[in-house]
Parts: sequence; C-alpha cells; structure tokens
Amino acid sequence: MSLRLTVTPHQLQFKFDARTSRGAMRTHQVYYLHLSDSDEPEVIGVGECAPLPGLSIDARPDLEAKLGQLAANVAARQLTANDLQQMLKFADLREWPAIRFALETALLDMQQGGNKRLYANDFSEGRAGIPINGLIWMGEKNFMQEQIRKKLSEGYTCLKLKIGSLDFATELDILHQIREVAGPEDLTIRVDANGAFAPDEAFRKLERLARYSLHSIEQPIRQGQPEQMQQLCAYTPIPIALDEELIGVQETEKQVELLDFIKPQYIILKPTLVGGMQASADWIKLAEERSIDWWMTSALESNIGLNAISQFTANYTISIPQGLGTGQLYHNNIDSPLQIKKGWLWYSGDTWRELPEQA
Repeated sequence: MSLRLTVTPHQLQFKFDARTSRGAMRTHQVYYLHLSDSDEPEVIGVGECAPLPGLSIDARPDLEAKLGQLAANVAARQLTANDLQQMLKFADLREWPAIRFALETALLDMQQGGNKRLYANDFSEGRAGIPINGLIWMGEKNFMQEQIRKKLSEGYTCLKLKIGSLDFATELDILHQIREVAGPEDLTIRVDANGAFAPDEAFRKLERLARYSLHSIEQPIRQGQPEQMQQLCAYTPIPIALDEELIGVQETEKQVELLDFIKPQYIILKPTLVGGMQASADWIKLAEERSIDWWMTSALESNIGLNAISQFTANYTISIPQGLGTGQLYHNNIDSPLQIKKGWLWYSGDTWRELPEQA
C-alpha cells in the first residue's frame, strides 16, 4: 500500500482584468495534485495549489520544482496515507501554504472516495446553501457601477467593493450612489482596501467611509505594521478585518501574539494563504476564544479549491456572508456542481468536468 502523486499545471484565464490595489491579473497559474493509493488506483483525490503572485509566500520561481520534488519523494519513500498526514504537520511545508492546502485536500478527497465530497454536511449534500457576498472589482467608475447593478439584480444582500485604486472621492461617490438605492437595513456593504491606505491618512479615510454604514473594511493599511494597525482597530469607526496580516504567521504563539496585540474585530481566512483547512480551523479556534468573528474567502482558486473551502466552511454555523462567490471569474474554470442562486452558494448535482489530463 503506497501513494502516487502527480502534478498537472493549468492556467486560468480571467474574463476581465481583475484589479486590486496591487495591480491587475489576467491569468492565474494553478496546479492540480492527483493522489491515489496502489491498493485502489482508480480512486483519485484532487487538490489545488493556487498561490497568488505578490501575495502568497509560496508564489516563488521554485514552486514547480518543489511540487516535482514532493511527487518524487512520495514515490521514492513509498509513503502511505498516514505518512502523508504526518507530513502535513512538518515545519518544511509551513513555507508552502498553498501546497499544504492542495495536499490536504487531495488526501481528504482520496480517503472519501475521490468524488470531491470532502465532508458530509448539509451543504455538500445539497440541503443548505451558504450566504456569500457579491464581489465588486476595481476599475473605471462605469465598470464598477455596472457590476453593482448586476449583483443587486441577482439578489445579493451583501456586496464587497475593492477600493484603493480610484480617486478616493470617486469611491465615496460610488458608495453614496449605492446607499441612495439601498440602505443598510437592505444591503450590507464591505470594502477591501488591500492595504492601500497610508497609516497617517487611514483614520481620516475611515471616518469618511463610516458615513455609509459599512459592515467592515479589510486590511486598511499594509500588513507588517502592528502598532499602527492596533491603534486603528482600537479607535476605528468601522470594524476592521485582518486579511493579509495573517499570511506567514504559522506558529500558534505568533498567532496568539498577533490577535492579542492588534485585537481586530474580524479575521478573514483563505486556506491557500494560511496553509489549509486545519490551519484555518486553528485560527478560528483562537479567534472565537477572543470573541473575534471571522469569515472564509477564496483566494481566486478554480472550482476545485473553492469546493474544498466551501465544504469546510459548511462545517461551522454560519451567521454572516462568506467570500465564496469567485467561481464565475474564469473562462476556463472546471465545471462543477457549485451554483450561485440569489446570493447563496449551493452544491447541486454531481457535474464535474474532466480535469486537465494528468502528467
């Protein structure tokens, strides 16, 4: 009984230039990890490694070499499922959170029969949906307004706007227009600055944004400025959610130190960036012990990664919309049972398009 691991690259093509304050993305290079056991070679578990350039700590030139080395290591050492489960805990993989998430997903999928139903819960069995926010990408004012009209017509009751690339006055005007159409009792608005605000201007901008009754703002200033972020969280007129701030913080002691010092109102968890589903569960436990709320968000994975994150999320009692509405971003995504209906994500049916051929 030994495992076989193969890696298949796939380049996802965005339907539009996906802009954040870090720049525009037109493609997203991902890798599918196919895992099988010699005892049941027909049962194949699949995971997705999809680091984001400029954000993920493992978006590195040697990523493909690391994946190849990993596959060779699994074969040479004739690793079992238990061996691989232990490997996920090794310090070496902490430097490769996207690989860790992909391996964890592939192993879980294989152990559950290779049908991409990783967890047995109401979501994966089609009995319940997950509330999600509608994502509004940065762009020219008309482009953003068009996205907003479309999301509202589709029944979303929570919108998340990427801000920080337009003139700030223009972004405030867009928020004003939204609030003229829908008040806070009908529509929840989140904004994500992706660290675009300078520390010395952040509080003034938060005060101006607060006029529009926002639910929260993600990462107003860049990560790695704990003193400034702590001051913002202490006095902010808008609840602050840490996102990029969590990247690379792997040890429990460091996680505790970060949460206890900054005291954010929310944290946002992306398994590709923080090291997988167990790593996300560890963050959730620490946050809940401190009465810090959280939500899950994709990191622009294809439907393979999004499926894993969604099923994991559904293991929890969900009280606020999650950031899981990214399955429609790509021309060449993997067809899946994931469907969005009136601002809710559902797992409906068993339609999975054949993945790119294994290497």
